[in-house]
Amino acid sequence: MSSPTLTDKVAKLICQDILSGELKPNQKLVVAELKEKYQVGASPVREALIQLSWIKYITLEPQKGCWVSPVSKSELYDLYESLRIISSVLLEKSIENGSESWELEILTEFHKLSRFKFQGDSFNWTEWEERQHAFYHSLIKGCLSKNMLNFVDDITRQIKRYRHIALNNQPNSFEDLFDLELHEKIMKLTLDKDIKGAKQLLDDYLERMRSEIEPTVKSIEIA
Repeated sequence: MSSPTLTDKVAKLICQDILSGELKPNQKLVVAELKEKYQVGASPVREALIQLSWIKYITLEPQKGCWVSPVSKSELYDLYESLRIISSVLLEKSIENGSESWELEILTEFHKLSRFKFQGDSFNWTEWEERQHAFYHSLIKGCLSKNMLNFVDDITRQIKRYRHIALNNQPNSFEDLFDLELHEKIMKLTLDKDIKGAKQLLDDYLERMRSEIEPTVKSIEIA
Protein backbone atom coordinates (compact mmCIF):
# COMPACT_ATOMS: atom_id res chain seq x y z
CA MET A 1 0.00 0.00 0.00
CA SER A 2 1.25 3.49 -0.78
CA SER A 3 1.28 6.34 1.70
CA PRO A 4 -2.21 7.85 2.16
CA THR A 5 -0.57 11.27 1.98
CA LEU A 6 0.95 10.52 -1.43
CA THR A 7 -2.31 9.01 -2.69
CA ASP A 8 -4.23 12.10 -1.56
CA LYS A 9 -1.66 14.33 -3.23
CA VAL A 10 -1.96 12.49 -6.55
CA ALA A 11 -5.77 12.51 -6.31
CA LYS A 12 -5.66 16.27 -5.75
CA LEU A 13 -3.40 16.79 -8.76
CA ILE A 14 -5.62 14.71 -11.03
CA CYS A 15 -8.68 16.52 -9.70
CA GLN A 16 -7.07 19.89 -10.41
CA ASP A 17 -6.26 18.82 -13.96
CA ILE A 18 -9.86 17.70 -14.48
CA LEU A 19 -11.19 21.02 -13.17
CA SER A 20 -8.69 23.03 -15.23
CA GLY A 21 -9.69 21.19 -18.41
CA GLU A 22 -6.29 19.62 -19.00
CA LEU A 23 -8.01 16.25 -18.57
CA LYS A 24 -11.25 16.37 -20.51
CA PRO A 25 -14.56 14.50 -20.19
CA ASN A 26 -14.39 10.99 -21.72
CA GLN A 27 -10.59 11.11 -21.90
CA LYS A 28 -9.06 7.70 -21.23
CA LEU A 29 -6.58 7.64 -18.35
CA VAL A 30 -3.60 5.31 -18.61
CA VAL A 31 -1.72 4.54 -15.41
CA ALA A 32 1.68 4.48 -17.15
CA GLU A 33 1.08 7.97 -18.58
CA LEU A 34 -0.13 9.33 -15.25
CA LYS A 35 2.93 7.86 -13.50
CA GLU A 36 5.17 9.85 -15.81
CA LYS A 37 3.06 12.98 -15.62
CA TYR A 38 3.01 13.15 -11.82
CA GLN A 39 6.36 11.41 -11.21
CA VAL A 40 4.99 8.78 -8.84
CA GLY A 41 4.57 5.00 -8.77
CA ALA A 42 1.67 3.00 -10.15
CA SER A 43 0.13 2.20 -6.76
CA PRO A 44 -0.69 5.78 -5.67
CA VAL A 45 -2.04 6.52 -9.15
CA ARG A 46 -4.41 3.54 -9.03
CA GLU A 47 -5.54 4.38 -5.52
CA ALA A 48 -6.05 8.03 -6.47
CA LEU A 49 -8.22 7.00 -9.42
CA ILE A 50 -10.35 4.86 -7.12
CA GLN A 51 -10.75 7.82 -4.75
CA LEU A 52 -11.87 10.05 -7.60
CA SER A 53 -14.33 7.43 -8.79
CA TRP A 54 -16.06 7.70 -5.40
CA ILE A 55 -16.85 11.36 -6.12
CA LYS A 56 -17.77 10.53 -9.73
CA TYR A 57 -14.95 12.51 -11.36
CA ILE A 58 -13.56 9.25 -12.76
CA THR A 59 -15.39 6.30 -14.32
CA LEU A 60 -13.84 2.87 -13.71
CA GLU A 61 -14.70 -0.25 -15.68
CA PRO A 62 -13.10 -3.58 -14.62
CA GLN A 63 -10.88 -5.08 -17.29
CA LYS A 64 -11.44 -2.05 -19.53
CA GLY A 65 -9.74 0.84 -17.78
CA CYS A 66 -10.83 4.27 -16.62
CA TRP A 67 -11.87 7.59 -18.08
CA VAL A 68 -12.64 11.10 -16.97
CA SER A 69 -16.37 10.88 -16.34
CA PRO A 70 -18.58 12.08 -19.21
CA VAL A 71 -20.94 15.02 -18.90
CA SER A 72 -24.47 15.29 -20.14
CA LYS A 73 -27.32 17.76 -20.19
CA SER A 74 -29.59 15.22 -18.48
CA GLU A 75 -27.15 14.69 -15.61
CA LEU A 76 -26.65 18.45 -15.23
CA TYR A 77 -30.41 18.91 -14.97
CA ASP A 78 -30.71 16.06 -12.48
CA LEU A 79 -27.94 17.46 -10.30
CA TYR A 80 -29.44 20.93 -10.18
CA GLU A 81 -32.97 19.62 -9.68
CA SER A 82 -31.70 17.59 -6.73
CA LEU A 83 -29.81 20.57 -5.33
CA ARG A 84 -32.78 22.89 -5.69
CA ILE A 85 -35.12 20.49 -3.92
CA ILE A 86 -32.81 19.62 -1.02
CA SER A 87 -31.63 23.23 -0.60
CA SER A 88 -35.22 24.41 -0.36
CA VAL A 89 -36.04 21.84 2.32
CA LEU A 90 -32.89 22.52 4.35
CA LEU A 91 -33.23 26.30 4.11
CA GLU A 92 -36.76 26.09 5.47
CA LYS A 93 -35.64 23.78 8.30
CA SER A 94 -32.77 26.12 9.09
CA ILE A 95 -35.03 29.18 9.26
CA GLU A 96 -37.41 27.32 11.53
CA ASN A 97 -34.76 25.83 13.82
CA GLY A 98 -31.66 27.99 13.40
CA SER A 99 -29.99 29.35 16.52
CA GLU A 100 -28.28 32.68 17.20
CA SER A 101 -24.93 31.05 16.44
CA TRP A 102 -26.32 29.97 13.05
CA GLU A 103 -27.38 33.56 12.33
CA LEU A 104 -23.93 34.82 13.36
CA GLU A 105 -22.23 32.32 11.05
CA ILE A 106 -24.35 33.53 8.12
CA LEU A 107 -23.35 37.13 8.84
CA THR A 108 -19.71 36.12 9.15
CA GLU A 109 -19.62 34.19 5.88
CA PHE A 110 -21.41 36.96 4.02
CA HIS A 111 -18.89 39.47 5.35
CA LYS A 112 -16.04 37.30 4.05
CA LEU A 113 -17.79 37.06 0.68
CA SER A 114 -18.39 40.81 0.53
CA ARG A 115 -14.69 41.47 1.21
CA PHE A 116 -13.64 39.58 -1.90
CA LYS A 117 -11.82 41.81 -4.36
CA PHE A 118 -12.63 41.58 -8.06
CA GLN A 119 -9.52 42.32 -10.08
CA GLY A 120 -10.48 42.07 -13.72
CA ASP A 121 -8.44 39.58 -15.72
CA SER A 122 -6.70 38.31 -12.58
CA PHE A 123 -10.01 37.24 -11.05
CA ASN A 124 -9.42 34.46 -8.51
CA TRP A 125 -12.32 32.13 -9.30
CA THR A 126 -11.20 29.49 -6.78
CA GLU A 127 -11.23 31.90 -3.86
CA TRP A 128 -14.62 33.32 -4.86
CA GLU A 129 -16.01 29.81 -5.21
CA GLU A 130 -14.78 28.81 -1.75
CA ARG A 131 -16.24 31.91 -0.12
CA GLN A 132 -19.53 31.57 -1.95
CA HIS A 133 -19.83 27.89 -1.01
CA ALA A 134 -19.14 28.71 2.65
CA PHE A 135 -21.86 31.37 2.55
CA TYR A 136 -24.51 29.11 1.00
CA HIS A 137 -23.53 26.26 3.28
CA SER A 138 -24.08 28.53 6.29
CA LEU A 139 -27.63 29.28 5.11
CA ILE A 140 -28.71 25.63 5.32
CA LYS A 141 -26.45 24.54 8.18
CA GLY A 142 -29.11 25.36 10.74
CA CYS A 143 -31.13 22.32 9.61
CA LEU A 144 -29.06 20.18 12.00
CA SER A 145 -29.02 17.20 9.64
CA LYS A 146 -25.51 15.91 8.99
CA ASN A 147 -26.63 13.30 6.45
CA MET A 148 -28.58 15.77 4.33
CA LEU A 149 -25.73 18.29 4.45
CA ASN A 150 -23.35 15.56 3.28
CA PHE A 151 -25.75 14.86 0.41
CA VAL A 152 -25.65 18.55 -0.55
CA ASP A 153 -21.84 18.49 -0.46
CA ASP A 154 -21.81 15.47 -2.80
CA ILE A 155 -24.11 17.15 -5.32
CA THR A 156 -22.19 20.42 -5.08
CA ARG A 157 -18.91 18.62 -5.74
CA GLN A 158 -20.31 17.07 -8.91
CA ILE A 159 -21.75 20.39 -10.06
CA LYS A 160 -18.35 22.00 -9.47
CA ARG A 161 -16.89 19.89 -12.29
CA TYR A 162 -19.64 21.03 -14.66
CA ARG A 163 -19.18 24.66 -13.67
CA HIS A 164 -15.43 24.51 -14.30
CA ILE A 165 -15.98 22.93 -17.71
CA ALA A 166 -18.20 25.88 -18.60
CA LEU A 167 -15.65 28.36 -17.24
CA ASN A 168 -12.84 26.74 -19.23
CA ASN A 169 -14.85 27.13 -22.42
CA GLN A 170 -16.52 30.48 -21.69
CA PRO A 171 -14.45 32.41 -19.09
CA ASN A 172 -16.86 35.35 -18.93
CA SER A 173 -20.08 33.35 -18.81
CA PHE A 174 -20.63 33.81 -15.07
CA GLU A 175 -19.92 37.52 -14.71
CA ASP A 176 -23.54 38.47 -14.04
CA LEU A 177 -23.72 35.90 -11.23
CA PHE A 178 -21.09 37.66 -9.09
CA ASP A 179 -23.91 39.69 -7.61
CA LEU A 180 -23.29 40.65 -3.98
CA GLU A 181 -26.60 42.50 -3.77
CA LEU A 182 -28.44 39.30 -4.64
CA HIS A 183 -26.50 37.34 -2.02
CA GLU A 184 -27.26 40.04 0.52
CA LYS A 185 -30.98 39.85 -0.29
CA ILE A 186 -30.96 36.09 0.24
CA MET A 187 -29.17 36.59 3.56
CA LYS A 188 -31.61 39.25 4.76
CA LEU A 189 -34.67 37.22 3.78
CA THR A 190 -33.22 34.25 5.64
CA LEU A 191 -32.45 36.22 8.79
CA ASP A 192 -35.88 37.88 8.60
CA LYS A 193 -37.33 34.35 8.57
CA ASP A 194 -39.10 34.99 5.27
CA ILE A 195 -39.20 31.34 4.26
CA LYS A 196 -41.06 31.82 0.99
CA GLY A 197 -38.97 34.77 -0.18
CA ALA A 198 -35.61 33.23 0.75
CA LYS A 199 -36.43 29.89 -0.88
CA GLN A 200 -37.63 31.54 -4.08
CA LEU A 201 -34.58 33.77 -4.45
CA LEU A 202 -32.17 30.89 -3.79
CA ASP A 203 -34.03 28.68 -6.25
CA ASP A 204 -33.92 31.40 -8.92
CA TYR A 205 -30.18 31.79 -8.43
CA LEU A 206 -29.50 28.06 -8.76
CA GLU A 207 -31.58 27.90 -11.93
CA ARG A 208 -29.65 30.83 -13.41
CA MET A 209 -26.40 29.01 -12.70
CA ARG A 210 -27.66 25.86 -14.41
CA SER A 211 -28.75 27.82 -17.47
CA GLU A 212 -25.26 29.36 -17.77
CA ILE A 213 -23.61 25.92 -17.78
CA GLU A 214 -26.03 24.11 -20.08
CA PRO A 215 -24.89 25.50 -23.49
CA THR A 216 -21.31 24.29 -22.91
CA VAL A 217 -22.45 20.82 -21.86
CA LYS A 218 -24.73 20.63 -24.89
CA SER A 219 -21.85 21.54 -27.23
CA ILE A 220 -19.66 18.81 -25.71
CA GLU A 221 -22.41 16.22 -26.19
CA ILE A 222 -22.81 17.19 -29.86
CA ALA A 223 -19.05 17.23 -30.56
